[in-house]
Amino acid sequence: MRSQILLALLPALGAEAIRIIHANDDGWAELYTRSFHDALVAAGHDTVLAAPAENKSGTASSDAEPSPRTTACQYDSCPANTNQPIGRNESSPRLNWVNSFPVTSMRYGIDTIAPPFWNGQAPELAVSGPNVGSNVYVQVHFSGTVGAAVFAAKERRVPAIAFSGLSSGTLSWNTTPVPTRSLVYAQVASKLVDAVVSSGKPYLPENVFLNVNLPKVEGKCTDPHNFKFVLSRINVGLFSAKDVYHCGTDRLPLEASVALSDDCLVSVSVGDANDKTTAPKEKQDIVLNKLSGLFTCLP
Repeated sequence: MRSQILLALLPALGAEAIRIIHANDDGWAELYTRSFHDALVAAGHDTVLAAPAENKSGTASSDAEPSPRTTACQYDSCPANTNQPIGRNESSPRLNWVNSFPVTSMRYGIDTIAPPFWNGQAPELAVSGPNVGSNVYVQVHFSGTVGAAVFAAKERRVPAIAFSGLSSGTLSWNTTPVPTRSLVYAQVASKLVDAVVSSGKPYLPENVFLNVNLPKVEGKCTDPHNFKFVLSRINVGLFSAKDVYHCGTDRLPLEASVALSDDCLVSVSVGDANDKTTAPKEKQDIVLNKLSGLFTCLP
């Protein structure tokens, strides 16, 4: 038992602790998000969650001042008639809800909610998700998960990563036992965060975000050790400039084809925060160099 506990602690002991702001678009009480939050904390990071009070999927980059909440939050995770625009879990104050959109949640998280926990300092990294379901190609432009990450990268100059998982099905924060898919996504996403952090500052080029899609958790892909990361692109590159040269080609695979494979492959696309399409090869090259030991080629 003691050896199992020590093994569980290894990721936390080996991680550089940084300040992370965390949002999503499925709601602050969605289990994928809570499992990821727990994994980031276990890895040693000072993480603050600021996410919508309820599911706000598909709201893209919508942003509006939060209004007073009169009904209970999603999954009855906050009481009715709070008459407050934002709130928190009093027993775990780093878990916060915002009665508005994902982008608004990220904005409030960066500007208002998180600074008191960090003595007024800004976040060093922003993460969003994991989303319940994929965010590939055209979905990227409508995704609130992506929208929150893009806001952080573009408007607040905070390096940002948007995570999505192809295994769908919403889950309450207090689901027991915690399904395998939620735990696996949390572990794999945390592994990528730690790789980005270990690569050193600046963690990502300016005005880009990483769009990450994790495959379905089924079969051999129920073991997080079987997951491998593939550098990919968001949109079809038929009329685009060349990508960074990698795996013997100057055209990266589409993230949809990577994440939908049967090989436990995670697509990692370098996105342009200006238009949510694939970033130019110069910025892809920076990410490839920083994370070269993480990426694998397609079979």
